[in-house]
Formats: sequence, C-alpha cells, structure tokens
Amino acid sequence: MVKILVIGELCIDRFIYGVINRLCPEAPVPVLNPVEIRENDGMAGNVVDNLKALSNNIDVVHWHQSNKIEKTRFVEKKSNQMVVRVDDGEMNGCESLTYLSPEQRKTINESDIVIISDYNKGYLSEDIISKITEKSKFSVMDSKKRLTEKSIENLNFVKLNEIEYNQNKQLVSDNLEKFVITLGSKGAMFLNEVFGSNKPQETIDVSGAGDSFISAFTLMYYKTTDIKVSINFANEVCSDVVSKKGVSLPDKKFKISF
Repeated sequence: MVKILVIGELCIDRFIYGVINRLCPEAPVPVLNPVEIRENDGMAGNVVDNLKALSNNIDVVHWHQSNKIEKTRFVEKKSNQMVVRVDDGEMNGCESLTYLSPEQRKTINESDIVIISDYNKGYLSEDIISKITEKSKFSVMDSKKRLTEKSIENLNFVKLNEIEYNQNKQLVSDNLEKFVITLGSKGAMFLNEVFGSNKPQETIDVSGAGDSFISAFTLMYYKTTDIKVSINFANEVCSDVVSKKGVSLPDKKFKISF
C-alpha cells in the first residue's frame, strides 16, 4: 500500500446547471432556471479524489484548512457555458498551517509521496512548504504562488500551467529538471520538449484538469520513474477528464496497480 500525503486547501465545487430562455427585464443578464446540481470536493480535495480514482493500492491522508470555502458555478446546460461563478469563504482569509507537530512530522516521514496542492489562499507559506518538503521522501507541488528558490529547493517536481509559467520564467529556466508545464490542449512541456495531447479536439471543460494531471503524473512516475511515460499518461488522463462536463474523475481504464 502506497502512503500518500496531500497538503492544500479544500473547497466545495458546486455546479448549478440550468436552462436559459430569456433575458432579465430588470437588467441585461440572462435568467437561468436550475434543473440539476452537482457537488464535489475541489482544489486539493479534487487531487485526493483523482488519486483514489486512479489506484486502489493507496492510502491517502489530506491536510487542509478548517474554514469552509465554496465555489458555485452557474452553467447553461445545453452549451456548457458558465454564466457566473460565486465564491464564498475567502474574504476573511484562510487558516494557515504555521507549525508541524511531532505527529505531523512523523506522517511526512512515513509517507511515500507528498503532494502539495497550493491554491495560494493562505494555508501554506513558503517557509512551511520548505519544511514539509525537506522531510519528504518524494514530493511534487502544484502552486499558484510566485515561486522562489527556497520554496522549490527540496521538491522533486513542480507542475505549473502556462500562466504560472510566465510568472516564474527565470526560476523555471534555472531549474528546468524540476518543472513540468501543462499547455492545455497542446499537452505538456518538460526540459523544453513538448509532449502533445492525444485528444485535444475533445476538450469541452477544463475544470479540475490540473488536479487530474498532477495525480496521474505523480502516481505513474512513482511506479516507473520514467518522466516521458508519466507525462504521456497524465496527458491521456486529462484528455478523458476534460471531455466531460464539470469536475470529472478519471475512467476506470486508467487504474494503476502497485
């Protein structure tokens, strides 16, 4: 059984699908009549769900803040067009992880994999990330922060999307062997080599795609230690996941055994 520790913010992702047939008479906005509501764990919680969907041979522990964060998306069902997203629970800031207890240090030491899913809501500081990864056997991070050498020095890999890559270009350039850059429908890049997505034309929804990528990539790399195999597998998983509405999980055909 592979022990995995996921550290990062948790939220509730709520999708309210509805029908739009007219504009509001009070303002130039569409009127959405709800017909279906879906909910799932979001942010780092979605990483946990992806990991569990990808393997039955893992034991996952999740550290996250105690205060509730909710993200509600109102979506026109037929077109899958999001009308608006309403976020709740972030205005007063997020509870921070400021200290590692002896029990937490023990958990880190005993984990085969540590995944940091940092949505930059305030739960994880650069200092605590450095302390966590210093004690980790194998660690991977997905972060929305502007990164520094200190925050990545002990990490095995960092996953960034194109926007995050553009915010950290010099750091990436100085540490190419650590960074995997996801490029949406174009696939992913490592050491300046682009690994193309196998089904870019089927992409209809990118919600949670980064969470699926880091989960698939990390599990496959832990099993094979082959970076190219791992990126191609993660691309394949993401192509499947983003072809579905909302935040979806990998199909059973992608199951990994250890």
